Amino acid sequence: MKELFVPKNNLKQYIYLSKNLNILEQQQNIEDPFDKLIRSFNNSFPLNEKEEEEVKRLFKKRVVKRRGFLLQEGEVCKQVSFVVSGCFKMYAVDTNFKEHNLQFAIENEWISDIQSFYDEKPSKLYIEAVEASVVLQINHEDLLYLYINYHKFDRNFRIINERKFINFQDRILQSISFTAEERYLNFQRDFPELIKRLPNTQIASYLGITPEFLSKVRKNIVTKK
Repeated sequence: MKELFVPKNNLKQYIYLSKNLNILEQQQNIEDPFDKLIRSFNNSFPLNEKEEEEVKRLFKKRVVKRRGFLLQEGEVCKQVSFVVSGCFKMYAVDTNFKEHNLQFAIENEWISDIQSFYDEKPSKLYIEAVEASVVLQINHEDLLYLYINYHKFDRNFRIINERKFINFQDRILQSISFTAEERYLNFQRDFPELIKRLPNTQIASYLGITPEFLSKVRKNIVTKK
């Protein structure tokens, strides 16, 4: 940290300046969010310099506070979102106002109501921040522009959507064929980071069980070890 000059015997001012300098240095060391997004694309079909420029031009950064929404029921989903930092849940609410989690998304993952986005019709879902988060978003028109003019984006997003489809298909199969304990163990195996970051209520909603039953499942697992 840089050396600070403050008047003698002014400890309060020194502490204030020191804290703010630390914050500034931390902000300067934070990775550019667009670098994260470009690296994500490059894992499948690497982008050239012009394509990277288009990413930085068309994607927009958005900061979302905890419990803030990217989408609410009745709205048309107008953006696809790449999670730079934080965590989101996508869920439906039934007639008894009970939430049913369909998907979680953390760093380097994508989240959107694909049906509403492509059909341009009102959504039946909510996308809410579980943590304070930062996303990069692109709207429908700009994404189509990338598809038409830069075919790598069409290929990249095809892979993204195919992976989402596989995950949803696997989840449906588990819901009809696996026990609650098996579903929890699979969740623990597939999403170890979410286990650390989500409360039991959110995990239970995703698994289709009550938080109380989830607690029993976890106790049974510990007992078997």
